[in-house]
Amino acid sequence: MGLKSNEKLATNSYKLVIEVDGATFQAAIQKVFNKEKKNIAVPGFRKGKATLGLVERYYGEGVFWNDAFEELYPEAVEAAVKEAGLEIVDYPSDIDVSDISKNGLTFSVVCTTKPEVTVKDYKGIAVTKPSVEVTDEDVDNEIKQLQARQARFVEVDRAAENGDLVTLDFEGFTDGKAFDGGKAEGYELELGSGQFIPGFEDQIIGKKVDEDFDVNVTFPEEYAAELAGKDATFKCKLHAIKVKELPELDDEFAMDVSEYDTLDELKKATKEDLAKTKEENAESAVSNAVYEALADLVEGDIPECMYERQIDDSINEFSYSMQSQGIDMKTYLSFTGGDEAGLRETFREQATKQVKCRLALEKIAELEKVEVTDADVDAKYAEMSEQYGMEADQIKQFISADDVAADLKTTKAMEIVKAAAKLEEAKAEKKATKKAAPKKAAAKKADAADADVNLAGMTKAQLQEYAAEKGIEVKASMTKAVMIEAIEAAK
Repeated sequence: MGLKSNEKLATNSYKLVIEVDGATFQAAIQKVFNKEKKNIAVPGFRKGKATLGLVERYYGEGVFWNDAFEELYPEAVEAAVKEAGLEIVDYPSDIDVSDISKNGLTFSVVCTTKPEVTVKDYKGIAVTKPSVEVTDEDVDNEIKQLQARQARFVEVDRAAENGDLVTLDFEGFTDGKAFDGGKAEGYELELGSGQFIPGFEDQIIGKKVDEDFDVNVTFPEEYAAELAGKDATFKCKLHAIKVKELPELDDEFAMDVSEYDTLDELKKATKEDLAKTKEENAESAVSNAVYEALADLVEGDIPECMYERQIDDSINEFSYSMQSQGIDMKTYLSFTGGDEAGLRETFREQATKQVKCRLALEKIAELEKVEVTDADVDAKYAEMSEQYGMEADQIKQFISADDVAADLKTTKAMEIVKAAAKLEEAKAEKKATKKAAPKKAAAKKADAADADVNLAGMTKAQLQEYAAEKGIEVKASMTKAVMIEAIEAAK
C-alpha cells in the first residue's frame, strides 16, 4: 500500500494516485467479513457459519470490496499524504477508484494543501495601549454592579407591571398551527426589556398569576422568512410576578459581600482590582490589535475551505455557548429572525482574520526559527490538566503533542511580534463637557479601549446603542445574553 504518483493540479491542489496491494486488500476483506458474518445468511448454513469463500461464491466475488475500500481508505490516504510530504487543510475530494479486484486496487484523491504565505513588516507594528487609569466613577459603577448582583426578587400579589420579572409558559401559533421555536415553559422575562418581538411584553402588563391569556402580535418583516410579517397568537399562562429589591450601600453591605468591614475599604480594594483588570485588559487589547494587524500583512493564495472550516468551528463554539444558557440553535435563529446562511456570514469576517493570523504566526515562527522543547509541551499539558481538572494522560488522548507544540510555536511567535511593536500609551478620556462632541462621535475614538467595556454590566438599551456605534447589527428581539454573544463575535 503506497503512493503511486503525486500531480500538482493547481495552487494548493494535488492529485494523489494510491495503490493497495492484494494482501492488504484481502486482509481488509477478511476484517469486514468478520464484522458482518453473524448477519449473513447462505442457504444450507446457519447465520454466521458460512465461510468467506462460500459467501463470495454465493453473493459474488466483490461482495465486500466496497466495504473493504472504506475500511482501508483513511489509513491509505494518511500514508500517501505523508509520503508525498503534503500538509492538507481539508478532507480529500474527487475520490475515484480506477481499478479494483481481489489482487488489490488503485484509486485517486484530490487534496487541498496548506498555502505558502509571506508576512512582511511584522516587526514595528504601531499599537495604542488603552489607558489603565481607574476613576471614582469606575469604582462606583463596579459597586453598583455588585449591588445589583445581590438584589433579590420578591414575589408580589398584584397585576404585572413594567419592569417586573415574570415567569410564564407560552406557545406560539400562526394560521392555527404551532411553529418551531415558539414554545417554552417556566420562562423568565423582564417586562420592558425588549427581549421579545414588539407588543409581546406590553400585553403581559396587567395580567395576574395563574391567569391564562392570549398575546397577539405580528412578526417584523425582517424576521425569519417563514414567520416574517405573519400574525401570531401566543397562548400564555403566568406563574409568578417578582420585583427587584436592592440592598443599601453601607458598611453592612460591605461585610455581607466581601471580607471588608467598611464600604470605604471595599471601594479601595475594588479600585485596586480594577487597576489590575484594566492592565490585563490593556495587554489583551494590545495582543488583539497586533493580531488584527497581522491579518492585513499576510499575502498568499488561501484556499476557501480554510475559511469555511473555521466558520464551522466558530458556529459550533457559539452553539455550545447558547446551549449552556438553555437555548438551542434552532430557537436562537427563530427568535433573532435569522437563518444558518446569515449566521455563517456573521462569522465570516472573524473567521477570515483567524485563518490569516494563524498562517501569519506559523510563518513568523518559521522565519524566527522558533523552537519548542519537550519540557514546553509537558508544561502545557500540566497547565491544561489543572485548567480542565483532568489527568494529563487523558488530555493527550484528545490533543496530540504535535498540536500542542504547534500552538506553542504560534504563541512564541506572537510574543516576538508584540515585543517588537511600537507601543503608544493612550491618554485617559476626559469627562464630557457641554461643548463636547456628540456621544456617538466621541465613541468612535474609544475603539482602543474596547477591552475595558463591560458588556455584562450594560442594559439591553445600552447594548443596542453600543452595537450601533460599532456598526454591529443586533435586534430588540434578542435576549441580553444573545446580544452580548453577537457583539463579541463581531468584535
